[in-house]
Amino acid sequence: MGNVRPRTLVTGAAGNVGREVVWALQANGMDLCAADDSVRKIRAMHGDSVDAVVLDYEKFETFTPALLGCNALFLVRPPSIACMETTLLPFIDIARRRGIEHIVFLSVIGASTNHLVPHHAVEKYIEGGDTSYTLLRPGFFSQNLGVAYREDIAEDGRLFLPAGRGRVAFVDIRDVAEVAAIILKNPRPHAEAAYTCTGTEALSFEETARLMTDIIRRPIRYEAATIAGYVRHLHGRGLPLAQIAVQTVLHVGLRYGHTEKLDPTLERLLGRKPRTLAAYVRESAELWKPSELPGTPSGFDAFANSATR
Repeated sequence: MGNVRPRTLVTGAAGNVGREVVWALQANGMDLCAADDSVRKIRAMHGDSVDAVVLDYEKFETFTPALLGCNALFLVRPPSIACMETTLLPFIDIARRRGIEHIVFLSVIGASTNHLVPHHAVEKYIEGGDTSYTLLRPGFFSQNLGVAYREDIAEDGRLFLPAGRGRVAFVDIRDVAEVAAIILKNPRPHAEAAYTCTGTEALSFEETARLMTDIIRRPIRYEAATIAGYVRHLHGRGLPLAQIAVQTVLHVGLRYGHTEKLDPTLERLLGRKPRTLAAYVRESAELWKPSELPGTPSGFDAFANSATR
């Protein structure tokens, strides 16, 4: 990035994906600024270890101050925001004008052709500009089990999803964050690239439930939901309508094999095998104890990312 020391603005820095990117950049000794809709949330997550700034996609006046001094951008779509034309797309315009030289966008697997997910519009807008970029397209995060599915598992011992018999190549957020840091440290080899990020095995939700049962020593079952039943279920959990829509579309897509294909890109970029779903469940077993349920976060990030950001 010229002769200027790279400084990355990490959006969604208090979310599940953004925090891991912050930590990955710090581990690589890179300069960064952490952005979210509340400095208090950033401080609660990272303490005073990072510069913190407010970025609210629905408040245009926060755009320019957040970008000050940064020449690289890690961009996450908050799950509650569905209208890109009045939020992320204007922010991208300002980022380009303020000197951002490379954008890493956390998209979702299949976004290049799936017009129903908001990530599609963001991808097309980034591709249509003259700023260097990399698109990361992860499948379903392993961490969804501990965030978006946590209440159902802890309260009811079930995975309740409209996924039919679809299979999922779960990917660990930490591996995606590590790849983001690799790209942001040396963007040139990754310019105008789109990377599909998956794990090394595709599991059905029946198999996922059996895996969890074996590891956490508690019966977990998969219950296939209807679309209407799933929408009612998420509404009862208090999720916003925009998030319910995206989450439902992505899960229904599993019925048609949208996330079962294994891709070697993540392993190639990391230079090692990606973390497995079993490893995540093993190290996170305490999350699904019913007594631990109060205070459970809800929702997906850039889920597929629409991982909880």
